[in-house]
Amino acid sequence: MSSKKQAIFISSLIILWYSSNIGVLLLNKFLLSNYGFRFPIFLTMCHMAACAILSYFSIVFLKIVPLQTIKSKSQFVKIATLSVVFCGSVVGGNISLRYLAVSFNQAVGATTPFFTALFAYLATLKREAWVTYAALVPVVAGVVIASGGEPSFHFFGFVMCISATAARAFKSVLQGILLSSEGEKLNSMNLLLYMSPIAILVLLPAALIMERNVVDVTLSLGREHKFMWLLLLVNSVMAYSANLSNFLVTKHTSALTLQVLGNAKGAVAVVISILLFKNPVTVVGIGGYMVTVMGVVAYGEAKRRFR
Repeated sequence: MSSKKQAIFISSLIILWYSSNIGVLLLNKFLLSNYGFRFPIFLTMCHMAACAILSYFSIVFLKIVPLQTIKSKSQFVKIATLSVVFCGSVVGGNISLRYLAVSFNQAVGATTPFFTALFAYLATLKREAWVTYAALVPVVAGVVIASGGEPSFHFFGFVMCISATAARAFKSVLQGILLSSEGEKLNSMNLLLYMSPIAILVLLPAALIMERNVVDVTLSLGREHKFMWLLLLVNSVMAYSANLSNFLVTKHTSALTLQVLGNAKGAVAVVISILLFKNPVTVVGIGGYMVTVMGVVAYGEAKRRFR
């Protein structure tokens, strides 16, 4: 009976993980492209505000994980650095959704392992097995193919998406380097708790300077569309839920299971986005995405075998 309950619990976590990740992605696209809310920096700030509040509530009151404290000024500076890089990756991804279809956005985002391997080598000069690097060739080739077959290709959106993907990979490598000592390591939920308020301090002035009419337009949209505030609230809560469920799925499953689920999640997001937004796709574009996903699978398997 306990194993059955465990299976139901893990299945529920996976459903929450999928629905949160895909939901926040699709809602971001809807708000930024279809709803007239063209403020990716402010939207990211809303996400960070929800993460700050809900992380504090979950850790301090619900005791999801033990509260870890910042022990030194040096550790705080490292966390602040990670927060700025994290902001860049999320903002870049949200900006790209204004110009790119979700399906193509996911294809480009699937190249994260390529940038992770690149930054890891540049930072540590440690080489992986040649088979591992060989597996990255289809990862990049697939995006090149998908780009050529993307009917709604937008160069600026593509640059922002690539930049966001690179920043996401850089943040993971940087995190491994900066918070490597046992005394400074933080689990992902505590790291989110400390990064979120710093991100708000970075994003608020950026939004007010770069998105000057954000307050007026947001209030106007709120008066015009009665569900505007609800959409923003749900979207922001989903952003936190995606982080929480990712942590819990990682905790309760194996690394291999997480990799397989992650690859499938991208494919599910692509299919749902095409059905919802009716964006045109081509056989070449789909083929390119499949090549990239197969490369990601091969890369993960190579890393596992030649670790």
